[in-house]
Amino acid sequence: MTATAADTSATPTGHPQRWLILGVICLAQLTVLLDNTVLNVAIPSLTTSIDASSADIQWMINAYSLVQSGLLLTAGSASDRYGRKKMLAAGLALFGIGSLAAGLSQSAGQLIAARAGMGVGGALLMTTTLAVVVQIFDNEERVKAIGLWATVNSLGFAAGPLIGGLMLDHFWWGSIFLINIPVAALGLVAVLVLVPESKNPLGDRPDLLGALLSTVGMTGVVYAIISGPGHGWTSAHVLVSAAVGLAFLAAFARWELSIPYPMLDMHFFRNQKFTGAVAGSILVAFGMGGSLFLLTQHLQFVLGYGPLEAGLRIAPLALSVIVLNVAGVGARLLPKLGTPKTIAVGMAANATGLAAIALLGGEHYSGMLLGLVVMGAGIAVSMPAMANTLMSAIPPEKAGVGAGVNGTLAEFGNGLGVAVLGAVLNSRFAALVPSVVGAASLPAALAAAGDDSERSRISDAFASGLETSQLVGAVAVLAGGLLAAALLARAERADTTVEPVPAA
Repeated sequence: MTATAADTSATPTGHPQRWLILGVICLAQLTVLLDNTVLNVAIPSLTTSIDASSADIQWMINAYSLVQSGLLLTAGSASDRYGRKKMLAAGLALFGIGSLAAGLSQSAGQLIAARAGMGVGGALLMTTTLAVVVQIFDNEERVKAIGLWATVNSLGFAAGPLIGGLMLDHFWWGSIFLINIPVAALGLVAVLVLVPESKNPLGDRPDLLGALLSTVGMTGVVYAIISGPGHGWTSAHVLVSAAVGLAFLAAFARWELSIPYPMLDMHFFRNQKFTGAVAGSILVAFGMGGSLFLLTQHLQFVLGYGPLEAGLRIAPLALSVIVLNVAGVGARLLPKLGTPKTIAVGMAANATGLAAIALLGGEHYSGMLLGLVVMGAGIAVSMPAMANTLMSAIPPEKAGVGAGVNGTLAEFGNGLGVAVLGAVLNSRFAALVPSVVGAASLPAALAAAGDDSERSRISDAFASGLETSQLVGAVAVLAGGLLAAALLARAERADTTVEPVPAA
């Protein structure tokens, strides 16, 4: 995705319609990112409409993010080699077709397959949009353009529950996918008319085996985590899945080290700045993805809100991120505090928000509101610092690969957050109420309860499970922030102690 001499359309002063093109790109990007979280508010509807179990729900969410994360780097390499405009158009078309299939699904299996197909289109869109932004803007305007692109990322990730709740308040669950179709069609026409083509025919060829190994490996590990509560953590079912996943990930690492065109250059991880930024990015995505998965269930199952009401009550998280990103709070703090302290402060705020949601939002929304605002502030402070660190830790000619690595691991963190925190919830719930083991979902467990006392006990146990899982997420985010800050501080100290070699 890095521009080279072979790029044909970039101009020194930027493309004359660059801001209009940026609007089109942000619209396409927003649609893809909304689908990371829009499904969360549909969980109650899916459990009743198509008899989806808790494991089915987690796979509906994870199928999209896992496929997308497994293909991000390959998609970026393909766009560089075969044409960014072509890949962007192909991504919009695939995303629209997948959305149609998802909206018309009649079973959990069909919806999971459709979500996986949408993940393929999403991978093409996520990589090519940033590549086109870099292509059409000159150096002076590029920082501002990428800042707007990043703000749309935050908006899309956090506003999904609100959009989903609005649709579900008026239509059936399939509408949250069908709404993507006119947006994808509009975006496809705009891309074909407005976006200039560029490609680097001498670039690295796609690493198809690497994409296969990484996707299978991550799927195996996450499947083991999802299956753990139901089958038992020491069961053959879980252990075999985990072993297969880890074996494929090890093979992926070995393959990447042995080829001249790796999808993921493993040598990047020798750089402590890069490793610290990656650790922070994964844990932010882990906390956000897992917490939003839990929050929508908390608001609807425990506090009794409808889908739209639940979406509106999550909106302060999105507003907090957007307001602080637009104001440039994180960018202004960075030169004052330095990168390690900025990341530590942001991640600590993120963890504090998660803990406040768990401890103060159990029975009342006011405590949850405070946690959402603090969590959003932490994301707005930490994310710009981590992105800047990641991109400055690798050679400029590998900037596109660095962005792909960040996107891949963030998507993996999101899927892992849903899987791990969902598993903690299910384990705690089953431990408190052994009679619900084997129940497909909370509504199913409540329906099977004998009396009001039993239903109350089941609801209280579910709320306790939510609190425990949210606290686990808070601890993980705080640990990730401290780890990232420590690695970055150590790297900075190493840089200052290296003395230049005198010339002969």
